[in-house]
Amino acid sequence: MIKDNYNKKKTVFSCEVFPPKRNDDIYDIFKTLDEIKLLNPDFISVTYGAGGSNSKKTATIAAYIQNICEVDALAHMTAVGLDDNSLTELLEELNRKQVQNVLALRGDKPRTMTDEEFDARYYKHASDLIKVIKDKSDMFIAAACYPESHPESKSKEEDISYLKLKADLGVDSFITQMFFDNDILYRFMDDIRKAGISVPVHAGIMPITKVNQLGTSVSLSGSSVPKKLSNLIAKYAEDPEGMKKAGTEYAIEQVTDLIKHGVDGIHIYSMNKSDVTTEIYKAAF
Repeated sequence: MIKDNYNKKKTVFSCEVFPPKRNDDIYDIFKTLDEIKLLNPDFISVTYGAGGSNSKKTATIAAYIQNICEVDALAHMTAVGLDDNSLTELLEELNRKQVQNVLALRGDKPRTMTDEEFDARYYKHASDLIKVIKDKSDMFIAAACYPESHPESKSKEEDISYLKLKADLGVDSFITQMFFDNDILYRFMDDIRKAGISVPVHAGIMPITKVNQLGTSVSLSGSSVPKKLSNLIAKYAEDPEGMKKAGTEYAIEQVTDLIKHGVDGIHIYSMNKSDVTTEIYKAAF
């Protein structure tokens, strides 16, 4: 289980992959995973489509990570689209596939879901999901946190209080939303430790290797963009190879500094790119 890693090393290393949209592309992600496993990551997480649209692929890929790659798999699970029966079925399926780790999330509203349907969802929050998973299983449970506060939070204090609720419910670790300024994480860590949250926190790092990637990422996460990074985007706007190199180097600088400051874990949002993930790992660890 993932929790065993915290006693073995100072900084836990992990990354995230996502299921392909097309069924016949699933072997591409298996190839990517075969390359990433050579880094001996402590775990690999696999995302879950909006409203559970990729739930079967998530379970299949998690099983491949767990049983073929022999790396701990962390299966994402979103509250949106789940009810008591479907959650039970999903937990049973993961258990059959020997996947014992989940990342419990609220999830965003799928495009196909109306506002009324979203408001009437069975599980309102990730904390609701966490309670039931705890009751129904012995799963290792991770949850998300936002160094710059959740976009829907009214204040930093409200956001931290909700994080404390998840920790008190028994969450085993947190993975942060992407951030591009390490000082933001260090202030966040000071704040949550003062609030009595002692759960390990993995710093989520998104390498910006394409110019248009930043706009999409920021619009979804609400992450701020430091001038140094925005300058890189402007400099390499017409140079894709230069942007990939500069974005990877920016991520390496972030990770190197985070390890120096003793973070619990580094979690790379790999975008299914094994080459970038490998370069960051070999340069920083």
